[in-house]
Amino acid sequence: MVHHVKELHFNARVSRPNEHFARLLHEQFGGPNRELKAALQYFVQAIGCRKEAPDKYDMLMDIATEEFGHLEIIGATIQMLLKGVHGDFKNAVDESDLTTMLYGSTTRDNYIHEAMENPQFFISSIETPFLNNSKDNPLNAAYIMGMGNLTADLRLNLSAETSAKRVYENLIKFTDDIYIKESLQFLMTREMVHFQRFQAALNSPLPDEEWPSMRIRYNMFGKLMSC
Repeated sequence: MVHHVKELHFNARVSRPNEHFARLLHEQFGGPNRELKAALQYFVQAIGCRKEAPDKYDMLMDIATEEFGHLEIIGATIQMLLKGVHGDFKNAVDESDLTTMLYGSTTRDNYIHEAMENPQFFISSIETPFLNNSKDNPLNAAYIMGMGNLTADLRLNLSAETSAKRVYENLIKFTDDIYIKESLQFLMTREMVHFQRFQAALNSPLPDEEWPSMRIRYNMFGKLMSC
């Protein structure tokens, strides 16, 4: 059973709205490597091992629940980044004739261009995140993988957490907003913790273990991840 705490897991803030970075951040909201996908994947995997490995079930459910909290942080940040977008668009339309007379060009045209580039922000969503990635591709159930084999699932999750960490590293490079960086660094640190928990689980006795020699390879991979 999930207990809902009515505060964000981290105090997400932004210095100013930025619809362009909001679009990039959608990669961690509805993309193939991130928070909602991870939460659903770990939830499904947990259901599959509830009886045969109750300790792994608890771990997967714990991490899945935390990923939903991360999704809430990302969603709240996107909403803050989009604050005022529709008001700016309306003002640009209302003032377009005057702007054209004074300057020979119209801010309205700029916002129409923005609406074409980001239709979900300017036209459809009213400052609400969509379950899309940064290219507007919708979340696909094919992203969510549960192999019915705990060993295989844990290896998949190690790869997923590594990919998530890399995406956060790249997102940090594309913003100079100190508050957004703080949130992304927090989330990236938690992904590293998840990686370590999955690695520890893989190194413990598993009911369906088939390739114990693979542990050596993942031990080396874990050391690289923690560097």
